Amino acid sequence: MFYFEEKYKNYAYICGVDEAGAGPLAGPVCAAAIIMPAGLQIEGVADSKKLSEKKRLQLREVILEKAIAWSIAFVDNEEIDQINILQARLKAMSMAVEGLSIKADFALVDGNAQPQLSIPSQLIKGGDNLSHTIACASILAKTARDEEMFKYHDIWPQYGFNKHKGYGTKMHFETLREHGLCPIHRKTFLRGM
Repeated sequence: MFYFEEKYKNYAYICGVDEAGAGPLAGPVCAAAIIMPAGLQIEGVADSKKLSEKKRLQLREVILEKAIAWSIAFVDNEEIDQINILQARLKAMSMAVEGLSIKADFALVDGNAQPQLSIPSQLIKGGDNLSHTIACASILAKTARDEEMFKYHDIWPQYGFNKHKGYGTKMHFETLREHGLCPIHRKTFLRGM
């Protein structure tokens, strides 16, 4: 299933990079970068979208225990509205890579748009299914973003952020009609509401 790490094994420190939260109507976009030991594959690691919340949290503990270095970066909803979601995703990815405590010398990046990085990289569409390191990053990004949304739920419980994490569910649209926008909603995603 995972073979990209093998392809670039001449690099000492390969980081995987992925983001979570491009689609929601509220909250930040979150990116994670992670360097894992060469040759290590943690059983059960997969694209975070294919895992239950419980499984993601279990795997995150193992990933963080084994990781050589990791970094998480957020771009908030106000900046998303200013620079657009694509630029916000790319900025978060760049920030995550630059935030690594050990500098990576190559990056495997999920997606089809290139963040500005100071190291060589390979874009991989569907990378969280093709690279173990990217899949680890996807789990970190998703769990970190979910934790932020739980914090926002404590501030604005009427929106149900703990359930839908800001995504455009029926429940979320119903709460928007009832309460209007709160400070973490992405105004450019909700024009006309």
